Amino acid sequence: MTLREVEHTVDVDAPATAVYRLIAEVENWPRIFPPTLYVDQVEQDGDTERIRIWATANGEPKNWTSRRTLDAATLKITFRQEVSAPPVAAMGGTWIIEPLTDTACRVRLLHDYRAIDDDPESLAWIEKAVDGNSRSELAALKSNVELAHAARDVTFSFEDSVTIAGSAKDAYDFVNEAGLWPERLPHVATVRFEEPAPGLQVLEMDTRAKDGSTHTTKSYRVAFPHHRIAYKQITLPALMTLHTGYWTFTEDADGTSTASSQHTVVLNTANIARILGEDATVADAREYVHGALSTNSRATLGHAKDHAENRR
Repeated sequence: MTLREVEHTVDVDAPATAVYRLIAEVENWPRIFPPTLYVDQVEQDGDTERIRIWATANGEPKNWTSRRTLDAATLKITFRQEVSAPPVAAMGGTWIIEPLTDTACRVRLLHDYRAIDDDPESLAWIEKAVDGNSRSELAALKSNVELAHAARDVTFSFEDSVTIAGSAKDAYDFVNEAGLWPERLPHVATVRFEEPAPGLQVLEMDTRAKDGSTHTTKSYRVAFPHHRIAYKQITLPALMTLHTGYWTFTEDADGTSTASSQHTVVLNTANIARILGEDATVADAREYVHGALSTNSRATLGHAKDHAENRR
């Protein structure tokens, strides 16, 4: 089997230890790596962990499981895919973060890979995907780490919850069955919904605003029956540069259940004046975005609650 090896590098104006920490903590990945949709830590044992990653490769959603070994002392993280997605037969590599000065470092991303049956077309496909993803990951890593301090004021998270006199599964089913939302949710005009693989969903929808206008959003969703649906929005409204979140559903001891909707947002400060007026501030934009997202979430949660309680 032919083993290909490739290296990509980028210099970052941030301390090596800060960059290492950002890569080591996988919950950061959907925020800092454009292709990454969601990462789930499956298990952890000391410095080794198994993680399941959902990401796009050449525009196609894929998922795989990797084992990582973290070495904070040498600022290295090795990774190896346990179960690769075709046409990949095997994939692994290393992140190496090398201090250049106290405030700058070089990030080296090494990959090695093989294609199923050494197929030349598959090798070319993998090479393109690795090269494209590595370049976008490192460019995003550089910009996001360097902007981390500046973005602190424009990044925020919040959560809405509702208590249901019904089962968590029924509430989960309501949110999971997004293809039925135009019939079930007044604020949803149309939906284009597909599930290219079990638990991996593509949701594009036109949503009505209070003023009657509609806007289109597209998200990838990862569903964990019957307790969690995580998503990353890839077509964003003008006031956001990032929007990720998750729905959670828990069964309570007294026979009721709780459904929650969590959002993490990075504001697009360049569009604040155009959308909200010349005098609008970051605080105004934050309040506006929070209000819009929360209104839709609470509406969906309310209908999910009604659905679950009617099923009881």
